[in-house]
Amino acid sequence: MDAGHLDCDGLSERGRVRAVNDDQFIIAELRKSMVVHRSSGALGEPSPHFGDTLGHLLLVADTGGETADARVSATAVQTIAGYILNIMPWFYRLGGPQEDDFLHELVSALEHCHTRVQAVADAMPGSPEVGAVLTMAYVTWPWVYVVHVGNCRCYLQRDTGLEQLTTDHTLAQQLVDSGVLPADEGATSRLSTVLWNALGGGLEDLRPEVYKARLHTGDTLLLCTDGLPRHVSDPEIMGLLQAREPARETCRRLVEAANQAGGTDNITVIVARLRDPLPDTVAAEEAVVPTAVSLATAVPAEPEGPAVPAARAEGGAPGA
Repeated sequence: MDAGHLDCDGLSERGRVRAVNDDQFIIAELRKSMVVHRSSGALGEPSPHFGDTLGHLLLVADTGGETADARVSATAVQTIAGYILNIMPWFYRLGGPQEDDFLHELVSALEHCHTRVQAVADAMPGSPEVGAVLTMAYVTWPWVYVVHVGNCRCYLQRDTGLEQLTTDHTLAQQLVDSGVLPADEGATSRLSTVLWNALGGGLEDLRPEVYKARLHTGDTLLLCTDGLPRHVSDPEIMGLLQAREPARETCRRLVEAANQAGGTDNITVIVARLRDPLPDTVAAEEAVVPTAVSLATAVPAEPEGPAVPAARAEGGAPGA
């Protein structure tokens, strides 16, 4: 998809082992609209009229549990899309005092999603402990706002650097953070599918994380489900992103790399490249360091006590 200064595309495949694909993704352009039903002619024939693009929504979601079901991740995506379209006043002018309200709305969208996903799981035979994980990015130049629950990921690639903006909400990541597990083993550990934070999954509390980072011309954003980092290392991901191929081709190469390395899980990727020329509003260069946004309803801290799996599946949880 060529949307102005954003070259963006996505791809989702079931992998080489899984029988079905439970992953979902969305790439959407958000703008104000006005539908004219009747007019004296000043606006031409009755038709929709659209304002400037206000931002782009990028979203990946995954599901899992004892009974992995695509209905769960589909419910998550449909709920988020419906909330943003019908409930959330997403045309905030960001960068001013409305920014906190906007971020609270993003978190509220996930909380609403949490309730809907749990209701779908409860209606399944035997009420399995199945949930969803989701990473959502809202791009409005020169910022990206990322809202995250679970073990999908958002990366930001700039020049020769690759930064993971999100943190995996898994037992494996907790062990990495505490120094018990080497960092390069986190994504491949069997504990990388055991979640302490998910949408639904029988968990009462939702702990979404919200991040904000400044974008530069030439940056590339990558959103992916855990089927990619399970088989493709960060240096390999960096090499594929740094090749500067169009977004569609980059998505294909990323998915192929995961399949060739095993493809034991569904693989979903979104690649968004910020191309030249961009508006003259580019701010001074800053490091690629995500800022954790402090919100009363967004608690990025580790849960107290031992990690509690969101569900049980193959030694895993939602997102497995």
